[in-house]
Amino acid sequence: MLALLQGISTWLSRYTSPFVITAAAAAFIAPGLFTWVQGDVQALVLGFIMLTMGMTLRPADFRILAARPLDIGIGTLAQFTIMPLIAWALVACFDIPRGIAAGLILVGCCPGGVSSNIMSFLCKGDVPYSVGMTTVSTLLAPFVTPLLTLWLAGESINVDAAGMFRSILFVTLLPVAIGAICNGKWGSRPAYTEFCKVMPGLSVIGLACIVGGVTAAKGASFFTSGALIFLTIFLHNSLGYVLGYAVGRITRMPRPKRRTLSIEVGMQNAGLATVLAGRHFSTMPEAAVAAAICCVWHSISGTLLAGIFNAIDRRRMRTCRPGSSSSPLL
Repeated sequence: MLALLQGISTWLSRYTSPFVITAAAAAFIAPGLFTWVQGDVQALVLGFIMLTMGMTLRPADFRILAARPLDIGIGTLAQFTIMPLIAWALVACFDIPRGIAAGLILVGCCPGGVSSNIMSFLCKGDVPYSVGMTTVSTLLAPFVTPLLTLWLAGESINVDAAGMFRSILFVTLLPVAIGAICNGKWGSRPAYTEFCKVMPGLSVIGLACIVGGVTAAKGASFFTSGALIFLTIFLHNSLGYVLGYAVGRITRMPRPKRRTLSIEVGMQNAGLATVLAGRHFSTMPEAAVAAAICCVWHSISGTLLAGIFNAIDRRRMRTCRPGSSSSPLL
């Protein structure tokens, strides 16, 4: 039975985007399937996702933070500067309505998503570096996300930074800490190790539930929000990938790290942004809509980017000969 669940988990990890899109489509067609994922239930689902992340963190993953302080520092700085500032610039340039602007800025100020670790694995990136970046950005999120959101959006949007801090603390930091403690206590036991192999699939199911819940509640607004919301989300995400990769090149990181940095910067924890928007921007329902669309699109684009990186590798293997110094840019 456990082997079957592990196989399902592997399949879900590989096909995260189609699964999440299917859940969103099902919620749009039959909202009743996901109306239960609202309010506190939505926050509990996100907390469960973060718990599964914590349960897979090993002591070796935390040692990465000490072994790679410069790389982690560069990545974290890029994470919390590039995406927030891109969001702010897009809001200023396109004169985006307040609700959508709040959602986009909130997504930009959130930490990296757990699914970025999966995408780094799929594109042969530096997975330990990805885990280290996600861990650090998640640990910093209760402090950094509310302050950045208040700084970039506070003048035009009423931001409850203290309330946001408490929300992030209880739905991200606390579950990750509990999961890590569990792993520290039972991680050496084979049964626990085998059980943890199911965690990635459960994370994907949780993400699909969050997207489905928001789609069920806000789906009717997706196609009435106008093309502007889709354009800004596409630009925000794409520029994050490009600039994240550029930072890796400028700092002379090897190719696997550049790819990981690109994915880590471009893919945000939009599920967290969706929960926070529902709780703290309730007077602006467009904020949750923007975060929900980001949730779906980031999963799609992350998969596409991993596929592009893999296609480059296959082309390189066909074109490079022994002794050749040629190397693709990506």
